[in-house]
Amino acid sequence: MEIRPIVSSLRRHKITAWLLIIEMALTCAIVCNAVFLISQRLDRMNIVSGVVEHELVEIKVADVGLHPDAKARVEADLAALRRIAGVTQVGVASQLPLGNSSSNNGIMLDPKQKMATINATMYQGQSLLQALGTQLVAGRNLGDGDYRDFDSVMKAAADGDPNDARMPKVVVLTQTMADRLWPGQSALGKQIYLGPVPITVVGVVAHLVRPNNFSLGSEYSMALPVRLTGEGNSSYVIRTAPSERQRVLKAALAALKKLDPKRVVLQKRTWDEIRESYFQNDHAMAGLLVAVCIALLVVTALGIVGLASFWVAQRRRQIGVRRALGATRADILHYFQTENFLLATIGIAIGMVLAFGINLFLMKHYELPRLPAAYFPVGAVALWAIGQLAVLGPALRAAAVPPVVATRSV
Repeated sequence: MEIRPIVSSLRRHKITAWLLIIEMALTCAIVCNAVFLISQRLDRMNIVSGVVEHELVEIKVADVGLHPDAKARVEADLAALRRIAGVTQVGVASQLPLGNSSSNNGIMLDPKQKMATINATMYQGQSLLQALGTQLVAGRNLGDGDYRDFDSVMKAAADGDPNDARMPKVVVLTQTMADRLWPGQSALGKQIYLGPVPITVVGVVAHLVRPNNFSLGSEYSMALPVRLTGEGNSSYVIRTAPSERQRVLKAALAALKKLDPKRVVLQKRTWDEIRESYFQNDHAMAGLLVAVCIALLVVTALGIVGLASFWVAQRRRQIGVRRALGATRADILHYFQTENFLLATIGIAIGMVLAFGINLFLMKHYELPRLPAAYFPVGAVALWAIGQLAVLGPALRAAAVPPVVATRSV
């Protein structure tokens, strides 16, 4: 089919043609970026935590008042929790993966560095990695002889001696963090520095996500052998069979309350609830963006149907003349489909430029990554398909107009 008659016809309907082009351009620009944002949210929600989520429950408690025997109280709590039937591991931590509260530190490879190499989360607490079920891929886990009491560590840090025996000497970190610090090398035996304090890597785990701050490196995490002594709020992590979690959670609460009826329970939840709570805003945002995309595509399709129907009504005489001169129904159908394809192509081309501009704005102000080039052809194909499907109904009605009926309207 020749393009010239179509272009000539569109020149006589400039306003409606440009309305359709602008509509397609805006839809292309917004949908491409919205789909990209949805994919970012889905990737974030599906992040690998590195822990056995379906086997874990958390109980976060806070003591009322100060207790001189705080360390002994924590050990008594751990012992009581381990005695519960069905419990396989118990740990205690000051922070947890996906917990939204994070303690971080700059990591250096040389104590003379002025700037930290990376920023990493510091997990602390007795038997934490074992309770979380992290997968050890190299070296060993933290042992009882590695641990230092939290209050002693704080006093040693205040004294400022990096070689103080009260400071932790070893660390277990993630494979991602090890690869970042020593690409292509084994991390075992290497040293990192928390300020002036040297710490030797003795183990590497496959995955362990941060509590938050994913933009700093979602798996830049490490576990230090620091024994929590009950100062502040502590989270007990209990590992059991998935089917036993609710029963164990109730039994654990009863055991802790028995030891101290006055303590306050701040959290009691399974890890599934932790993940759901952490990503609830991402889930809501993804749903909202999906709704926006669907609404835009529906409005665009309806706009194409409306304009195409308007053009068919205006061109009944032209259609009749063409049919009388020998044009077939297929010719009329192809005419309207080609016309829509040309307008959609112009709109998509403009929309891609707008999509790139919107992405640059989001990169600058919201620290989003660059929109991958693959989204442009995929978006173009989707909009071409929607355009062709939307114009099909009006085009079929135009093709069904008999020549004699059309010419009687002259």
